Amino acid sequence: MPCEKCENGKYKWGKTGSCTYDSVAECEEANKDYYEDMKETKIVELVIADDSQELAIDAISLVTSPAIEQDFVFFGKEKNNLTFAKVDEEKRMLVSPALIPNKQIFRHDPNTDSDYYVYFSPDTVRKASELYLKHNNHHKATYQHQDRVSGVLTVESWIKEGDSDKSKLYGYDLPNGTWFVKMKIENDELWQEIKSGNLRGLSIEGYFTNKFEQMQKTKPTTEQILSAFNELVREGKITTMSKAKRIELGLADDVEKITQQAKDLIPDLNRDIDAIKVSEKNVVTESKLLTKKEGILEKADKKKRELARAFESATDAASTAQREVRESEGTLQSNKKSIDFFNKRLDKTKGKASKLRTSLEKKLDTLEKAAKDLGVKIPTGEATKVLKKLISLL
Repeated sequence: MPCEKCENGKYKWGKTGSCTYDSVAECEEANKDYYEDMKETKIVELVIADDSQELAIDAISLVTSPAIEQDFVFFGKEKNNLTFAKVDEEKRMLVSPALIPNKQIFRHDPNTDSDYYVYFSPDTVRKASELYLKHNNHHKATYQHQDRVSGVLTVESWIKEGDSDKSKLYGYDLPNGTWFVKMKIENDELWQEIKSGNLRGLSIEGYFTNKFEQMQKTKPTTEQILSAFNELVREGKITTMSKAKRIELGLADDVEKITQQAKDLIPDLNRDIDAIKVSEKNVVTESKLLTKKEGILEKADKKKRELARAFESATDAASTAQREVRESEGTLQSNKKSIDFFNKRLDKTKGKASKLRTSLEKKLDTLEKAAKDLGVKIPTGEATKVLKKLISLL
């Protein structure tokens, strides 16, 4: 919430402050505690994980308070709204930024009770916009990040690439790299909320990951290792060796690399298996709870009809039961979606683990034969242990 210049030449604190400061320095000094807090607050770059690209932008939600702090504009004749020449209001179009590159978005983590900011690089914004269309999500929209709504369709999607970008026609002056969308609203209720000002902007829904944590998981590829090895050979830092020794070293290296990759997959396998078990348990619990609440709802409705003298009390009971049924249904659906998500991820992980298992078995067999031919003993206990663990999990 930095200082902003007012029309009268003075400065105000954020979007709602009073225009009382003569300079930016005076405004910042008066609110220096805020800037000190910003210095201590973590800023995290979000990126799209390679194994979750289909989840990057699952839908766009119409909301009252967009996280990127930019309201959309719609084509209408009402006062204080943008009137776009030669475009009839009945077309029900709105234009809005979906993501603004490098804009810091405030977030709060209830698990650690800490505040932080996230942002998206221009490359991530562009990639997200492309995946949004690639996975046919242009017809998916939600209301206030809750219910899926119909009658909302993204008809245009573009990245601002210069000062002559058409987004300026709609009253926007945002950085290059901003992702804009134009949406057609055929849902009567949503259109009325947009016109009334209750819905003011867009907010994305999707799956992103912390770039630093993603980088921590990155390991050199086999091609990168071989390239580095060949470079050392060309520079004379590694001399030639006997064919037997080269075979022995190559196989040992292969076993070591595959073993490490397999070890890295085991926590993921355990994580997904445990997550699925928890979700399945939650589904059973919520199903029982839903049945119970439905029974309560049925009794409450019957009591409402039969007991006129207790009409008000029965109405309250029915209202409570209905709310709890909706909550249980929502929780049930959420857990079912979790199971689907974890099953898909588990299938991918099992696929990788299965290939590693096959490769590890072949490499171990070859290594043992080579060791036998050479009359040497090569320790394979760790690799064998990991192989057994993989077999038990697949």
